[in-house]
Amino acid sequence: MHAGARRMARGIARFGAILLACGLAVVTSAREVVDMESRAPRELVPGVLIAGQVMPEDVSALHGRGVRTIVAMRPDGEDQGQPSAADVEAAARAQGVAFANVPVAGRIGPAQVDGLAAVLARTDGPVVLYCRSGRRAALTWALAEASRPDGRDAAAIRAALESAGQSAGGLEAEIASRIAARPSP
Repeated sequence: MHAGARRMARGIARFGAILLACGLAVVTSAREVVDMESRAPRELVPGVLIAGQVMPEDVSALHGRGVRTIVAMRPDGEDQGQPSAADVEAAARAQGVAFANVPVAGRIGPAQVDGLAAVLARTDGPVVLYCRSGRRAALTWALAEASRPDGRDAAAIRAALESAGQSAGGLEAEIASRIAARPSP
């Protein structure tokens, strides 16, 4: 290969490497935007928001928005790179934000519904419930709300889920059953 051809081949290789690096940066930036969107809090009902994974560095902004309590609904170690609940709790406590851990792994059970209901009953301000995407948090809230003696009816629960970009996801019958089992006023 001639010296000029070698220089041209190296130049093309460098240009290709630059394009590849720029492409990866765009893909990484797009992933970051998607991650930020899935983590952004969405209101279920006044005072109750759902979010994807809350990072320790997100706590200050949540506190600035008036959030008084953060509830982790994601089990530790679910994904690589996920901060532990203890890390988020430490960041919350440093900001004067209350923290509770009600992890949901797999099916939402009575212990998680009751645990979330207890946290919500003692919370006196805006609360953020988080998991990987906000879905488990929203569904656990729906079941806790359906169980609450003075909770919303099924249509209002469904509307709250939909307003936050979620659905009842096959839990309609369980929501109706919990509403029917509420103690009479």
